Amino acid sequence: MSTETPTTPTGRSTHAPTGDPGDAPTDGRRVRGDRSRRAVLDLAVQDASVRGLEALTLGSLAARLPVNKSGIAGLFGGKEGLQLAAVEHARGMFVEAVVEPARVAGPGLARLWSLVRCWSDYSRRRVFAGGCFFRTVEVEFDTQDGVVRDAVVTAHRDWTSYLRRHAELAVEAGELAAGTDVDQLAFEITAMLNAANDGSLLLGDDAVYDRALAAVRGALVARGADPVAVAAG
Repeated sequence: MSTETPTTPTGRSTHAPTGDPGDAPTDGRRVRGDRSRRAVLDLAVQDASVRGLEALTLGSLAARLPVNKSGIAGLFGGKEGLQLAAVEHARGMFVEAVVEPARVAGPGLARLWSLVRCWSDYSRRRVFAGGCFFRTVEVEFDTQDGVVRDAVVTAHRDWTSYLRRHAELAVEAGELAAGTDVDQLAFEITAMLNAANDGSLLLGDDAVYDRALAAVRGALVARGADPVAVAAG
């Protein structure tokens, strides 16, 4: 990585002395732009979790925000840019709600079980109004082509790969049986969690999360996990 002082396209240093009056308007516009971008994306991901990414329109968002339609277009370059930014914003929210809290547990089985529980809590407490944002958009884009679908696929693969990695570590540590099919295990975990998310939305039944946790726990114990290590409490 270069250690040279970065410059703007005009060649002017971006590290101007603090208080340089020539940079103040630019910095102020950048702060306002960042604030507007965050406000648009906060609303967009909530809407998309309920109605999908295709239902997002610049006009509908502008009607509920202090940012006009042309301002939103300027921030994202159009609907596709908005959709891609919404996927990335949702990823950040997912990491904050699921991945980061699970990191208090050690790698391997403890982390895997913590991820399952954190995911259940994330869906249960409606971090996104429509349940799991990614569950909604995966169904929406599963038969489509294009860069938005690619972004959704990447997010899905990253999540399942993370589950798979900690299943592998659990096998290496002897916490799960040797020969455990970690791809199958990650698939089963994802399927059970998705089923809980869908059931809670369709049936209004919060107990489905406890059923999903019990099913994942059973799958882990069947593969040699210590029942105490994957206790519900």
